[in-house]
Amino acid sequence: MVPNSKKPTIYEVAERAGVSIATISRVLNTPEKVNADTRSRVLAAIDELGFIPKAEARARALSRTNRVGVITPFFTAPSFVQRLRGAASALSPYNHEFIIYSVDSLNRLAGFLSSIPLTANLDGLILMSLPVHDDEAQRLIDHNIDTVLIEYSCPGLNSIEIDDFYGGRLAARHLLQKGHKRIAFLGDKEPLDYSIHPAGRRLNGMRQELKGAGIDIPDDYIRLITDTLEETNQAVDELLNLPTPPTAIFASSDVQALRVLKKARQRGINVPTQLAVIGFDDIDAAEYSDLTTIRQHLDESGRLAVEILLAHMLDSSRPPQHVKLQLALVERKTT
Repeated sequence: MVPNSKKPTIYEVAERAGVSIATISRVLNTPEKVNADTRSRVLAAIDELGFIPKAEARARALSRTNRVGVITPFFTAPSFVQRLRGAASALSPYNHEFIIYSVDSLNRLAGFLSSIPLTANLDGLILMSLPVHDDEAQRLIDHNIDTVLIEYSCPGLNSIEIDDFYGGRLAARHLLQKGHKRIAFLGDKEPLDYSIHPAGRRLNGMRQELKGAGIDIPDDYIRLITDTLEETNQAVDELLNLPTPPTAIFASSDVQALRVLKKARQRGINVPTQLAVIGFDDIDAAEYSDLTTIRQHLDESGRLAVEILLAHMLDSSRPPQHVKLQLALVERKTT
């Protein structure tokens, strides 16, 4: 940041970035509508000059805004709903407004992370299952936006993580103990560019545990799909129609595991006698369906994120906290 006794103006930012005043306004207010190169150039000029938009200047003058933001993809998915439920319950005793920002593209995520430190007037921010680049993290730090990441880690920001690799090992270990040797995996394809990829780590954990037992997973036992009912049905049919079909399926999410159960019922396959099924997450529906799964304490992660955030909002001198929540196997009737 360039030292300057006079506060820089939006006109100086526009001149430094080589864009119009209108473009600066769009970057600050609707950043997802500005192409990435232009947005980066404007943000660099803002950082270099130490420009503070009027909205943020007002917020700083008023100190706290009593607003906490949550940026999340797939906010209607059961696992995210439960995290949000935990966060909302922890925040409810306090006089804070809860603001949800839904992400559906990399550009939208980058837009939020560039504009929120400057204009959103938040006291704190929680990001669920989303990556944060170093420059984005630094901007949050520089603008004093206390932040907690869930399922992602960044040295300068608070984080709550689970060990997806170990979760895959837990699932495979349980199936091995049940006597299964032909174990298939069902998970998501490479993720959308704005989300993380836990399914790959869960598969790798499963591979290692099985390898330790002298078992290699055949390529045709692995099905990576987009998360739709149609593709899940097709993948399960392909697995069960193999000359030597698997006797167990580990799905990288409970939602996928529940779809496997439905498909097995449609085919008249007895679970767990003919096919064992295990999921990952322990969403509410897993208990209702008696699904064996790997529990990752979804509500707890949301609640803990708020507690960490509030603690850092009260004492900004606290060093970043990095918490790992323990996973647990929950055995029910599907294995």
